[in-house]
Amino acid sequence: MKILVAEPMAAAGIELLKAQPGWDVIVSNPKEYAQYLGDIDALLVRSAVKVNADLLSKAPKLKVVGRAGVGVDNVDLPAATAAGVLVMNTPGGNAISVAEHTLALMLCMARAIPQASASTKSGKWEKKKFMGNELRGKTLGVVGLGSIGREVVKRARSFEMRILASDPFVSTQAATDIGVALVDLAQLCAESDYITLHMALTPETTGMFNATAFANMKQGVRIINCARGELINQPALVEAMKSGKVGGAGLDVFEVEPPVADDPMLALEGLIATPHIGGSTEEAQEIVGVKIAEQVVEYLAHGVAINAVNMPAMSPDQYKTVGPYIALAERLGTFAAYAAEGNPKSVRMIYSGRIAEFNTTLLRNSGLAGVLSRSTGTKVNLVNAMPIAAERGLAVVERHENRNGHIDSIRLELETELGVTIVEGAVVLDKPRLIQIDGIYIEVNLAGHLILLKNYDVPGVIGHVGGVLGENKINIANFALGRQEGEATAEKPMRAIAVVGVDAQVPESVLTQLKTNPAIRVARAVEISA
Repeated sequence: MKILVAEPMAAAGIELLKAQPGWDVIVSNPKEYAQYLGDIDALLVRSAVKVNADLLSKAPKLKVVGRAGVGVDNVDLPAATAAGVLVMNTPGGNAISVAEHTLALMLCMARAIPQASASTKSGKWEKKKFMGNELRGKTLGVVGLGSIGREVVKRARSFEMRILASDPFVSTQAATDIGVALVDLAQLCAESDYITLHMALTPETTGMFNATAFANMKQGVRIINCARGELINQPALVEAMKSGKVGGAGLDVFEVEPPVADDPMLALEGLIATPHIGGSTEEAQEIVGVKIAEQVVEYLAHGVAINAVNMPAMSPDQYKTVGPYIALAERLGTFAAYAAEGNPKSVRMIYSGRIAEFNTTLLRNSGLAGVLSRSTGTKVNLVNAMPIAAERGLAVVERHENRNGHIDSIRLELETELGVTIVEGAVVLDKPRLIQIDGIYIEVNLAGHLILLKNYDVPGVIGHVGGVLGENKINIANFALGRQEGEATAEKPMRAIAVVGVDAQVPESVLTQLKTNPAIRVARAVEISA
């Protein structure tokens, strides 16, 4: 085996690689590594080396890319998958460092430490000016209970804080196990003295903390963001801080990094800003260097893929048989995650027809990946879906129903505290198709921008939907309808479902307009990548 370490990495990790019998470990740097690509089996990088299609074409023997860190922005995942190269990272390796930085920013705001230090060093002695507040007894709102959010909870408890958490993809039991109350985001914002952000950046969370969110918070609330700058609408935060609604902000991340010199946010006295250093500790860098070395050893020596972020390599024949159902399962999971209400408790996968005779591990994991991918910054895939589901307290059940004459289909049931959402799909002409939602048959192409509508089957609904979308210049690509079987009465109309395919992502304001028709009970935007 030939292993190329293309960037500076922990010495202990390099020694672990060198200790493997028969392994040739080349330690290089981002300027000189390319000369060794021709016959390497593994490539270890941090963030400087760009693993793209061109690099992969020069490394025909490459089996695995190990990223010492969380983000894989420097790795072209589709190109790696097409080349049959497994990509793995080290999520959680810097969780403690980021959690400690979060608490450091909280303490700095509570006691005005940066301001007091600057004042004292300038020759002043302003004891009365820098009267602070204790963290004890205050309410901390943690938005996102991934690995970093849970580490923040551990540390905040030692300050005797009341802790609330909001994460729509964590079960109540998982939150209870770490001693926090799981609430919706509105309640968290209304009751928290400090709010710290640790969720993934998704279309739903981008700009989530905007003028409306700030208006619903306590007067003088303090905000900490060590996750992604795009989670906060920065102009809205500036206005909220100027008005005193937000009493302080500790930011390690920004929409634009580095922020421009004349950014009005940087002039705010209540802002504590650091240059994206939450995970930059010697310990964290040591941990991720050793972890990625261990993972590469496990994969190359034993075939065990840990923290993989793309689909493992398959032979063309294997993929031809299993591939369409893997895609179907994932898209069913994604659709169910958009359609369901409440915090998830369990996922049930039921296989019918010939596919019930298959080894369905990949199908199960793919369905879970679809359910989980909306809520986590970690890429959830076939390899890591089960451990992430366990971490989030999701029960997983499979059932095989090899019924004669039944089409090959997958049914996914997502149970939450508010009920069960059921979706079923099949592969039609090699394409994943939705064929049933909550017992109502409806055929839909599972791809692109969709609107899910649950309504009563009464006149005027279709016209209303078309009118609203037309007014907002949203083009309808297709419109699928289904309704429950049976006879309706004036007092009890039948339930119906519509899935509308459109040409662009649908904003929340349009969904609100759709729901002005009293017959429409649910209107949700669903995004499924093809």
